[in-house]
Amino acid sequence: MAMKMNSADSRTRRSVSIFIVVGLCCFFYILGAWQKSGFGKGDSIAVEITKQTDCSILSNLNFETHHGGDTRAIDDSESKAQVFKPCDASYTDFTPCQDQMHAMAFPRENMNYRERHCLPEKEKLHCLIPAPKGYVTPFPWPKSRDYVPYANAPYKSLTIEKAVQNWIQYEGNVFRFPGGGTQFPQGADTYIDQLASVIPIENGKVRTALDTGCGVASWGAYLWKRNVIAMSFAPRDSHEAQVQFALERGVPAVIGVLGTIKLPYPSRAFDMAHCSRCLIPWHGNDGMYMMEIDRVLRPGGYWVLSGPPINWKNNYKSWKRPMNELQEEQRKIEEMAKLLCWEKKHQKGDIAIWRKRVNAKSCQGRQDDSRASMCESKNADDVWYKKMEMCITPYPEVNSPDEVAGGELKPFPQRLNAVPPRIASRSVPGVSVETYLDDNKLWKKHVKAYKKINRIIDSGRYRNIMDMNAGLGSFAAALESPKLWVMNVVPTIADKNTLGVIYERGLIGIYHDWCEAFSTYPRTYDLIHANGVFSLYRNKCKPEDILLEMDRILRPEGAIIFRDEVDVLIGLKKIVGGMRWNTKMVDHEDGPLVNEKVLVAVKQYWVVGGKNSTSS
Repeated sequence: MAMKMNSADSRTRRSVSIFIVVGLCCFFYILGAWQKSGFGKGDSIAVEITKQTDCSILSNLNFETHHGGDTRAIDDSESKAQVFKPCDASYTDFTPCQDQMHAMAFPRENMNYRERHCLPEKEKLHCLIPAPKGYVTPFPWPKSRDYVPYANAPYKSLTIEKAVQNWIQYEGNVFRFPGGGTQFPQGADTYIDQLASVIPIENGKVRTALDTGCGVASWGAYLWKRNVIAMSFAPRDSHEAQVQFALERGVPAVIGVLGTIKLPYPSRAFDMAHCSRCLIPWHGNDGMYMMEIDRVLRPGGYWVLSGPPINWKNNYKSWKRPMNELQEEQRKIEEMAKLLCWEKKHQKGDIAIWRKRVNAKSCQGRQDDSRASMCESKNADDVWYKKMEMCITPYPEVNSPDEVAGGELKPFPQRLNAVPPRIASRSVPGVSVETYLDDNKLWKKHVKAYKKINRIIDSGRYRNIMDMNAGLGSFAAALESPKLWVMNVVPTIADKNTLGVIYERGLIGIYHDWCEAFSTYPRTYDLIHANGVFSLYRNKCKPEDILLEMDRILRPEGAIIFRDEVDVLIGLKKIVGGMRWNTKMVDHEDGPLVNEKVLVAVKQYWVVGGKNSTSS
């Protein structure tokens, strides 16, 4: 009798399991069908994920069996998710740490008011930032480089202010970006050709670039086809939506400014730094801004300055500036460049190019200069909210006059998977060559599994990708493709400072504290990867605040991949139940007994004025 009852119970459990699997597959199919499709109506990401996902993967998910110890602890009376309502329509382009009204309370000296000033805890929004009416999925790269839907960033001021400079033009329901700039009226390609006659841009030796005061980032956009990736930044100022336009185009960019605090990048990060009429007073503050560029510039790297005061003799009238004032500015720049031990390689027309020496042995002369104050801090990468200093960052030690300080890098793409010098020299505590190689293998395996869950990851649909806890950059390396780029974020509270390693691999990234908002506009990333983020920030700040920030920066119908401990993900799944995300939990690729799981989310498409989008 007992055997019959057990057999009946077994059949019942199998029936229930089959019903659950079929139900889940049907749910995601219906979800995908519900999503709008076509230009101007979203692009049905959910249905694509569902169609191309092997639903048999769900047969391994038995939440009663594998997660029972955790899920049973949740009281059903408390399991209802808080529903997060839409914010008011006026917040469609809200940037919490660069809010225009909030900024006006801070000093204007040295652009302090344009720096990060996050809203206090009591003023944080706890609502969902709406997309503007008519929002559409951006064009795929490379079309997005030249065209941006008007509805996504409906600001025409730049088309008027920069009309003669060929920055941006309004044509019907799109903006067109002809590739022009204030200092390159013949187009970015021609301008980059001029730089390439001096700088080895084409052979992979120059891979990472920094564009200060980037405008709409056309320089970075046109460098992409030459296999150079530029980190562009500009302040949120009177030129509305510069960085927003850059990210809509699919170009890496953040809201930022050279002001009073250090740039959020490690030392020796960039192969090239660039200023094209960026309006930064390089001659001022005793050369402090040039010293900061020197800190982030790799030994042997290049600095490009085009525009005032270069070629002042021919341009002072058109610039409406006194000759003696411009002459003095250039004198101070030249003087500081010598103090920094930069060698001037070129000046022709409005372009000047300097090269940083490869080591300190080439700079013996400055030891006798009383102005050459060397920074005393031993950690040149400790920069988060740290004041900029009027001192020169020392080179790493070398053994010969020809040795590149900090280690010589292979040309890209070889350097992507080569052992970075910071690891080879054991400069990152706790990370060995073996650790690095194992990490690479692990993330290739993880990314392969991700592509089985969401097979459109490398289809070109996702252009702007963010890794919120990038580690050694192996997730980005495994995804490397001309169709996409990854913003590798190293949390300021991470156990290991690995951002320098990421740059040595030819990737880009930034420091950030996820208890605060990121320096970007809403809806600027297509895919977000969150590996261990919520375990890292446990008891540091509220998970719903991080989730709301992720929602702010994620595009409608964008995707998120969470990888974390199962109990953490169950808690997150409960919160996001009230955030207009559709979610699916899957097992670790090594099977259901592994405590680490993967939660996949797709943000629903909704806009201002749409159904259920009334302001809170």
